[in-house]
Amino acid sequence: MMKRWQYAPAADLDQTLVERLRHFPREPDMLVYAVRSLAAMIIRGLLRTYCRFEIIGEEHLRSNRSFVLVANHSSHLDTVCLLAGLPLRRLHRAFPVAAADYFFKSVPRTWLATVVVNALPFVRQTQVRHSLEICGELLSNAGNVLIIFPEGTRSRTGDLQEFKGGIGVLVAGRDVPVLPCYLDGAFRAWPKGSRFPRPRKVRLIVGEPLNFASVVPDRSSSAAIAAELQFAVQELAKQNEDL
Repeated sequence: MMKRWQYAPAADLDQTLVERLRHFPREPDMLVYAVRSLAAMIIRGLLRTYCRFEIIGEEHLRSNRSFVLVANHSSHLDTVCLLAGLPLRRLHRAFPVAAADYFFKSVPRTWLATVVVNALPFVRQTQVRHSLEICGELLSNAGNVLIIFPEGTRSRTGDLQEFKGGIGVLVAGRDVPVLPCYLDGAFRAWPKGSRFPRPRKVRLIVGEPLNFASVVPDRSSSAAIAAELQFAVQELAKQNEDL
């Protein structure tokens, strides 16, 4: 017997465009998906030609499971490079964590963060635990990708900064692969404070996945996980020097 067809309008239909963009999780929007897909193809083409973008370890990104990408952070190019490493079919289920107080204040930044990048607003000062809970809910659904920069902000020198313990809180005791990544050249191409990117070669190295399902979540284990992931990224940086 055929099921009766029902129409369910989007829950945010009565909200303004800016309210819909700032809300998370967002309702599906085919127009947004189309714009995001087109923007992704243009960005990938520009990265290949303008920045001679190269990916090493791309095979680690071809999983259908939910997973976390952690990387060094020194440029606005970092996020688009990590997204460019993923298959296009994962584009709308990849969520870069972005500071709510920076990317979700003005309308232009909100539009770029949500429509082009599909960013997840992360409240750094007052609602860190709630933001981590949202990240955890995303990872509990199969096929989602979370992109996190555990340093918390862009490096002004290009040097790797200390990883904060929040990443450990998120992945301790959770059966989710965590892929350490190292981005080389993004700082030279578009450092913090520079208005436009410059034509510099950018390389993304993706390391072997790590899993912290057996780790008991507590403060000490969270710090240990953050330190282990930082070390993994540092090792990828050394590997990059030999290429």
